[in-house]
Amino acid sequence: MNLLHVNDQAGAYPPSYYAATATPFAPLPALQGEVSADVCIVGGGYTGLSAALHLAERGYSVVLLEAHRLGFGASGRNGGQVGSGQRQDQDWLEAAAGKSAAHLMWDMAEEAKALVKSLIRSHDMPVTFHPGVATACWHQADLRSTFQSAEKLERDYGYDQIKVLDHQAISGLIGSKVFTGGVLDQGAGHIHPLNFALGLAKAAQSAGARLFERSEVLEIMQGPKPLVRTALGQVRADQVILACNGYLGELDAKVAARVMPINNFIVATEPLGAAAATILADHIAVADTKFVVNYWRLSEDNRLLFGGGETYGYRFPDILKVVRKPMLAIYPQLAQAKIDYAWGGTLAITTNRMPCFTRPAPNILSASGYSGHGVAMATMAGKVLAAAVAGQSAQFDLLATLPQRGFPGGAALRWPLLVLAMTWYGLRDRLGL
Repeated sequence: MNLLHVNDQAGAYPPSYYAATATPFAPLPALQGEVSADVCIVGGGYTGLSAALHLAERGYSVVLLEAHRLGFGASGRNGGQVGSGQRQDQDWLEAAAGKSAAHLMWDMAEEAKALVKSLIRSHDMPVTFHPGVATACWHQADLRSTFQSAEKLERDYGYDQIKVLDHQAISGLIGSKVFTGGVLDQGAGHIHPLNFALGLAKAAQSAGARLFERSEVLEIMQGPKPLVRTALGQVRADQVILACNGYLGELDAKVAARVMPINNFIVATEPLGAAAATILADHIAVADTKFVVNYWRLSEDNRLLFGGGETYGYRFPDILKVVRKPMLAIYPQLAQAKIDYAWGGTLAITTNRMPCFTRPAPNILSASGYSGHGVAMATMAGKVLAAAVAGQSAQFDLLATLPQRGFPGGAALRWPLLVLAMTWYGLRDRLGL
């Protein structure tokens, strides 16, 4: 079963708040006939669009193929948080790669945040970067770990943008008394994710990249000049970039064995009016410390956008049922609030929760598996991939050297084995362990 089609209408965005408030972007034609390019990019999310923009700015001829609409996947459906650091913390990175590499990865993540802001500004995108992302801790052990991480970042990495919050401070900030405390990262932020993706698309077009929608890639024939085939056309290219994330399917077995698609869900309430200030006192985003993370923020028109719950099968469940329960555990005062939008999306994780940068073939590059930390890092990945195509591969190689085991059982058995593992962690969340 193909995740590109099982939960969504062909060639259409899901009925999300983001799609309802997207800036106009007329549908693009499908690829027809044979074309040639220096680089063919498969996937029209942040990774692919950023790669297309940066390659076109370097003077490469670029063709990008998207199966549905640009920003159709996780890039246009996510929580919009532009977080600091990598998906794993610096202690983990230092242990896995050494202190020198860990510092380089921190610097890359800082560059990723700056890149998002600079692209918004330099391409005059209709996107506002709202500063501030809080981490809300459920338990004292979470709080101690979160405070220690903030101290380490200031002491060892010179990052002084994190403010620690006790129970009273976080309760006042986020309008809920269920958390023991937390931190506020004033160097992180949040954006409208679909409008950012469409802004990247317009910028890539202006730079000369050729973008095609409704052009699902059916096969990639490897060789000195790979051939990328769709239903109506094909691209002959010198190099190929796989930017498919959770929608890779069977295009490359080596990547699929290491990158696992999972589903996540968001609801948007009706506009809350003046009551919005009792939910979030400032226009920040929040994520909690559950293994299956809950995350939320206010929209531009004061709706609560609340994300939570994961599933590991193909079909989406009853999204309202999945997401309302954790939302009301934090905000019982919203029991009567109307839900105007509910949508799901497919992202991708790896066994170590770090992105998978790899070369399936000498002239094929891939970056995916951002594990819920992709707004900044996927955008940065596009820039890193473009540099690697141009022979400047230091940042690509840095991330590619991280140990990246495949899922047990490979692509064939990863689903049932992952469900067993995630069910256990979900039970720990429910028991408060």
